[in-house]
Amino acid sequence: MSSPKIAIFIRSLYGGGAERVILNLAHGFVERGFKVDIVLPRAEGSYLEQIFPEVNVVDLKAQWLPASLPKLVQYLRQARPTALLAALHYPCEIALVAKRIAGVPTRIIVSEHNTLSLEAQQSSQLSVRLTPLAARLFYPWADGVVAVSQGVANDLATVTRIPARKIQVVYNPLVFPKILTDGKQPVDHPWFQSGNLPVILGVGRLHAQKDFVTLIHAFKQVRQVKSARLVILGTGPEEPKLKALICELGLENDVALPGFVQNPYAYMAKAAVFVMSSAWEGLGNVLVEAMAVGTPVVSTNCKSGPAEILANGKYGALTPVGDSQAMATAILAVLAGDHKQVDPTWLDQFTPETCVQKYLDVLGFPSHSLSRAML
Repeated sequence: MSSPKIAIFIRSLYGGGAERVILNLAHGFVERGFKVDIVLPRAEGSYLEQIFPEVNVVDLKAQWLPASLPKLVQYLRQARPTALLAALHYPCEIALVAKRIAGVPTRIIVSEHNTLSLEAQQSSQLSVRLTPLAARLFYPWADGVVAVSQGVANDLATVTRIPARKIQVVYNPLVFPKILTDGKQPVDHPWFQSGNLPVILGVGRLHAQKDFVTLIHAFKQVRQVKSARLVILGTGPEEPKLKALICELGLENDVALPGFVQNPYAYMAKAAVFVMSSAWEGLGNVLVEAMAVGTPVVSTNCKSGPAEILANGKYGALTPVGDSQAMATAILAVLAGDHKQVDPTWLDQFTPETCVQKYLDVLGFPSHSLSRAML
């Protein structure tokens, strides 16, 4: 008997946290014996080269996202996957409409990776501001809804009016053995050589959501007390603004923006402290990843995710959103040796063993059917 097929539909595989999670899930499904298609409007993104060869990439060759709808309808009719997992907007809505048009029995599961109401409020883009309305209209059509944190689930229930009991909270599969291996790799940056000044690290899109402006201001205050350096990995529209701020504060010699890197875990493992400065999040993947490689963390207590990840401050400092002084104080405490030890079993909830099976349950492959799904 042939293995069931799972399709995953996402906008692209550029270097974001949700995209990396999708890659991890695809690999987890393959390792459990499922056939997996990653379906993309256009086969683009820096993560393409990291896809397992066993994963089939389906390029719909659509000029823009809405044009992928008829092509996805055709894919569903021809490929007939048992289930399709859609992530982010508007692939989730397109997948739900495509199933109705295609008239296929494929289970459509939508996954929400961000605090939808906050994302919409903070954006000037009309398409983003309309996502709560789109979710309210279309998400009730889904065969299952997944939220990546309890905070996201609560927000989604309010926004869509879907009963909270129908939204499954599944943390992202982030703590892979490969993270530990990758963390031991060398870093091609002189600041991370032993004996140098301690490095404070931030990782994420250079976007207003990540609020690296507050991190840079906090670093300025740290520098007034202790010599250190700041590295922020990532690319995005705020890069010119951040570079201008760095120059304005006279920090050019001690702040680096190296761009996107394929292996951020090596940087995380060698940093003195990892800081997530976000104004809002869905979960905060990078916090979990930094904890997994043993680096102390500081995070804003933004909605949603950090308080859940850090057990309300038990495993890392939580500071108010936008408060550079509180952030600087927390960073200095870590640099002075005030580390919060993480119980290794706490991270089990972010392992593929836990998370992939929870996704399979929602997709319609509960544990008792796994043996039949294996190759």
